[in-house]
Amino acid sequence: MKRHWVFAIAVPCLVSLSSLLAGTAQAACVDNVVLVHGNAGKPADFNNTYAELQFRGYTAAQIFRPDWGSKTCAACNDHNGSEETPVENAIIDAIATSCTGKIDVIGHSMGATLSARVIDRIAARTYVDAFVGIAGAFRGLWTCGSYPFNVITSTCGYWGLSVGSPLLNGLSGKRFGTRMYSMKSWTDQVVCATGVCTVGGIHSSQIAGETASYSFATGHFGLLTGTAVFQADRIR
Repeated sequence: MKRHWVFAIAVPCLVSLSSLLAGTAQAACVDNVVLVHGNAGKPADFNNTYAELQFRGYTAAQIFRPDWGSKTCAACNDHNGSEETPVENAIIDAIATSCTGKIDVIGHSMGATLSARVIDRIAARTYVDAFVGIAGAFRGLWTCGSYPFNVITSTCGYWGLSVGSPLLNGLSGKRFGTRMYSMKSWTDQVVCATGVCTVGGIHSSQIAGETASYSFATGHFGLLTGTAVFQADRIR
């Protein structure tokens, strides 16, 4: 009987503690965050960042992870049409439910340029506090060629990442948030695949007019998975 009595007391205590912690998390008012994965990727690619944000008190309802694009044909994906829709919906929903009236956006690889494209197209810039582009190709990929020459896939075409593409020219000089940060690597297997990381003497992952740019001694995917704490620090 005594063991049952202790258990009966302990359970309400645990429930009360759980409720208290949940209430505390719900009470924390921070910008909603949108995490946008790269080409042919998946929301789980941001699992480390997601876990870090939750460790800092963000609730699941404050973190949006849209799933976009084909998973079997990376070369078919671009920055126009169906690829935009999940990202646009996530950004709109994040803004609509943000207790601060602002959001933060972190995009990896093509997810960085895709989220920038959506923010620009729907005129959401004034609602974005911090924009973080990780291993993006804001100035183009030499593996895609120089527009309009040798452009053979959607990913590299008019709405793609060829150097000088109409998409990238249209984004150049635009703002995607109050603060804009780029995270880059000089050994990036995608952005620097030809051995050249720069376009016009500037690393392709850098954003025109950015607040700051940071270099890491890691690869294209390590920039995402190994920098969760750094990412979270940029949006606080």
